Amino acid sequence: MSLLGQNVGGVLASEVTRSYNSMSGSDIRCQIGQYQFAELQAVSYSVTREKAPIYTLGSPDVRSFSRNKRGIAGTLIWVNFDRHALLNLVNKLGGQFIANIDDIRPQFRTDENAFLSQNAIYQGTLVRDSGQTAGATIDQMDTQMTAVSGMKEAAKPWYSDQILPFDITLAGTNEQGAATTMKIFGVEILNEGSGVSIDDAVTEMQATFVARFVEPWQAVQSSFGGGFGGGKM
Repeated sequence: MSLLGQNVGGVLASEVTRSYNSMSGSDIRCQIGQYQFAELQAVSYSVTREKAPIYTLGSPDVRSFSRNKRGIAGTLIWVNFDRHALLNLVNKLGGQFIANIDDIRPQFRTDENAFLSQNAIYQGTLVRDSGQTAGATIDQMDTQMTAVSGMKEAAKPWYSDQILPFDITLAGTNEQGAATTMKIFGVEILNEGSGVSIDDAVTEMQATFVARFVEPWQAVQSSFGGGFGGGKM
C-alpha cells in the first residue's frame, strides 16, 4: 500500500485525526435505492416514545414509568430545479404503486427525451385509463367488473404520498478519510409543500415522513486507510 493509502495526510497528519473525527453536511450524501438524491438539502428525524408515570396512594412521587409505543418521524427538504426531484428519482428507480384505472392523473414526465411541449400545459393534461374523460360524471363510471382487481393497475406515482415505502441511506466520508453511515428504513411520505415568491431565489420543497426503524450512525471501514479516521488505531 502506498504512503498515501496508509496516511492521507502524509507526514503532516496529526495522531489525533485517527481518533477524533466529525462530519459536516458537505461530507454526507443521501442515497435512495442505487441512486443518489442529489437535490436533497436536509434530512432530519426524531424518535419519540410514550412513557407514562405510575403513581400509588400514599406518595406524591412517581413509582415507575410504563414504557409504551415508539414513533419515528422526520422531514426532507430538497431543491427543485426544473422538475419534481423526488418523483423524478422514483421514476428512475422504476417505482410504481397499484392505482385505480379511473383515477384522474396529472401528467408527469421525467424522461429527458419526453419533455412536455410548451403549449401542451394549456391544453387538457388530465387523463385516466378507464376510457372516460376527466370531466365524466360518477354515473358514467358504472362499468362491469369481471375480476376482483379489475379496476386496479400498476402506475407511476404523481404525488409523493403515493410512493411505496423506501429506505434512506446517509453515507459520509470527510477529507481525512474517516467514513460513517446510517439508515432510515420504511420511509412513508405524509405531507408535501412548496411555493415560489419574488423574495425566494431558490425553489424548495419540503416533505414530512414516518418510518419503521432507524439504524444509528456508526463508523465504517474507510478505503483511505483501513479504519475510521483514515488509519489503523
